[in-house]
Amino acid sequence: MAWKGIYTVVLLLFSNIFMTFAWYGHLQFKKISWLQQMGLVAVILISWGLALFEYVFQVPANKIGFEENGGPFSMFELKIIQEVISLLVFTLITVFIFRTDKLAWNHAVGFIFMVLAVYFIFKK
Repeated sequence: MAWKGIYTVVLLLFSNIFMTFAWYGHLQFKKISWLQQMGLVAVILISWGLALFEYVFQVPANKIGFEENGGPFSMFELKIIQEVISLLVFTLITVFIFRTDKLAWNHAVGFIFMVLAVYFIFKK
C-alpha cells in the first residue's frame, strides 16, 4: 500500500513541473529570441500543450492516491500534498531555472505555515 503513496507523490511532482512551465514559462519567452515575437494565441497553445502533460500525471496521481480507490489519501490530503508540491516546485524553478526571484524571510515563514497546514490536515 505504501507504494501508492510514493507513486502519487512522484506523479504530482512531474505534474507540477509541467504546470509551472505551462503557467509561468511563457513569462520567460523574452529571453529566447525565436519566442519573443509570439502572440497571445501562440502562447496559449504552447501553454495548453504543456498543461496536457500536467493532466497526464495529475489525474492518475489523484486516482491512485485516493482512499476510495485503494490509495492512502483523502481528498483533503491529496489537495494539501498537491499545494505543497506546487509551491516547492515553483520555488525551485523560479529561483534556480528562471532566476527571476530570490528567497526571502517571508517565503520561509509562508512555507512554515504550509508545513503546519499539512500537519493539521493529516491530523486525525
